[in-house]
Amino acid sequence: MATFNVDDGYLEGLCRGYRSGILKTTDYANLTQCDILDDMKLHLAQTDYGDFLANESKLTPTLIAEKCREKLINEFFHLRAHAVEPLATFLDYITYGYMIDNIVLLITGTLHERDTSELIEKCHPLGMFDAMATLSMSHNVSDLYHSVLVDTPLAPYFVNCLSEEDLDEMNIELIRNTLFKAYLEDFYHYCQTLGGTTAEVMGDLLKFEADRRSITITINSFGTELTKDDREKLYPEIGFLYPEGIARLAKAEDIEQVRGAIDYCGAYRNLFQETSFNADKSLEDAFFEYEVELNKLAFEQQFHYGIYYSYLKLKEQEIRNIVWISECVAQNMKSQINQYIPIF
Repeated sequence: MATFNVDDGYLEGLCRGYRSGILKTTDYANLTQCDILDDMKLHLAQTDYGDFLANESKLTPTLIAEKCREKLINEFFHLRAHAVEPLATFLDYITYGYMIDNIVLLITGTLHERDTSELIEKCHPLGMFDAMATLSMSHNVSDLYHSVLVDTPLAPYFVNCLSEEDLDEMNIELIRNTLFKAYLEDFYHYCQTLGGTTAEVMGDLLKFEADRRSITITINSFGTELTKDDREKLYPEIGFLYPEGIARLAKAEDIEQVRGAIDYCGAYRNLFQETSFNADKSLEDAFFEYEVELNKLAFEQQFHYGIYYSYLKLKEQEIRNIVWISECVAQNMKSQINQYIPIF
């Protein structure tokens, strides 16, 4: 703690400054009063987003989302460019989740004989890496698999979890969840090696993410061909539910048994209760709301790296909110416009 500011003080201050620019309740009140997208442009210009839409004459929700994301990515890369170890590695770990999504997209395209160079354009910028152009030259799954092993930081996850044959035979969502399981466990253990407040804050955030994935995988598996044994292999071996709750989830056969499996964990029990009494709120929305609260708490402590992860997650939720409001405005669905998740 005494030497934290020597290497990381400037970036922590910068990240907290970025966090102060997150939209407030009054900003959302103004946005929800807009009748056309140009009105939203004017209101957003008065926030930290500034004139990011100044050169755009024909606005669409997709364009607004793209420009919001572009601003966030520029901020993240600015932080990464000025980071030194171990913060630099920590920020790289954050990008690995996006890399997994990008590679899964490329695998899907390759299996369906799509032009991978077109798919590259649809990849998330935070998940891009130097050898992405090399991957676009892959003409089959075998080439793609070996390119990933050689050219990406995800190689350990592939080597330990998937074989070349798996890419041809496994359902694409099984591949995604298998990789995410390995990634979350690796990221969690790395944060624990950093120790201190970073280990505490990131431990809670990654445990929640692991639990959310486990619960979601369980619910989505009902009515599919996925066996209980195969499902259990997809659960991360970390989390507030691990190991007792995970063992119960592995045996669950319907939503009521899922409720029973997580009932001993007060936070998750409350999330399920909220969705039971509110037909307009899905479990996914309840998880997003809880995630926002966890990420806000990260900023209550100092001298740790969790704020970078939390800032990114809060901004992604803010972008989802802006996109939702812009879609409602564009489609004249004002009755649904307040179904966003406020942050501050």
